[in-house]
Amino acid sequence: MANMNSMKAIIDECTELAFDLNFTKVKQWKAEDESRVVVGHLPIYFPREIIHAAGGLPVGLLGSGDRKEIIKGDAFYQSYICHLPRGVIELALDNHFDGFDGFIFPSICDVVRNLSGMFKITKVGTFIKYMDFPQNFQKHIGGTFYISEMQAVLDKIKKINNVEVTNERLNHSIGLFNKNRELISEIYDIRQDFPWRMTAIDLYHVVRAGLVIPVEEHNEKLEAILTHIRRDIGEPVDKIKILISGSFCEQPPAGMIKTIEMAGCYIVEDDFILGSRWIIGDVDNTTGDPLNALADAYLNKSTFSSSVYDVDDPKGARIAKLFRERKADGIIFAAASFCDPALLDRPIMQNACEKENIRYISFKYSENTGQFKVIKEQVGAFSDSIKLWE
Repeated sequence: MANMNSMKAIIDECTELAFDLNFTKVKQWKAEDESRVVVGHLPIYFPREIIHAAGGLPVGLLGSGDRKEIIKGDAFYQSYICHLPRGVIELALDNHFDGFDGFIFPSICDVVRNLSGMFKITKVGTFIKYMDFPQNFQKHIGGTFYISEMQAVLDKIKKINNVEVTNERLNHSIGLFNKNRELISEIYDIRQDFPWRMTAIDLYHVVRAGLVIPVEEHNEKLEAILTHIRRDIGEPVDKIKILISGSFCEQPPAGMIKTIEMAGCYIVEDDFILGSRWIIGDVDNTTGDPLNALADAYLNKSTFSSSVYDVDDPKGARIAKLFRERKADGIIFAAASFCDPALLDRPIMQNACEKENIRYISFKYSENTGQFKVIKEQVGAFSDSIKLWE
């Protein structure tokens, strides 16, 4: 049975891991075996199972936040784009990614596409892969294309460590990540009804830490967290329950998450580290074709995001459904400044909220934001209005 001290120790360790811009634990892991590879990937979703099966460690690259001054990065980008790529290229140019073998840039937006080109120019890592995800969700078109993209990544890794990725290895890795998503999902489900048992910022740190350590180790930490929060601990406070949407790529500052909580909100649903929760349910690891199973899961079990085409499954309807499932009181639309995908989707989402009579507010942030007074006042007024007039 986990006690309060062990729980605090886990959260403290995860907080340190989540914001270690030198990736100390990652480099220690790689040094233990010369056949190991480290592959960095940008948000949102990436099938980490294939890296794990190839004897590698998939590492999330979420920018520099407010922990590193951006100087060189500003010379690479114009002023009217988001902050995330500036932080990532700054880390690359200052050698924070030394020891990384490759980098995956999922097709989030044009800015990330350009960032992959900059990595090629600066010759960071052994390989760079801009990975397209299917926007056509027909199996024989999008599914076939996605399998070829995953195989291309595996081919690049094999050239480095010569590891043969068998179906058995892939199915084993799929099982581990199925467990990871299951554990995170249970934590969210418990917090839906008992959000005072674990703060949103602590949960954020724990989930984010999973992007820089082996999945086996992360699963152990999540199990320990669950042992703790399944118990009747803490005392409820008079706060509203809210859902946060729009923060799927550039991550909000930790101070912003704390500010929202202090302003009278329990965050019971969010899209902060969306890639870790992208697949809803399990990927089938009982078949003889695990790459096909991963493709099927992406086509049929993906959550929604502004980076994904949604003509057959509108995001507005999906966010309203998620709002009802989480029994929330309101929605906060929080997007990074200049994030075109999120900001272009926002009117569609807000229109759906108005049709469903869902209360909402919206604002923008950047990953290095340091002042939250205006956000606190806006969120506080939002919380008070719901408590007073609901």
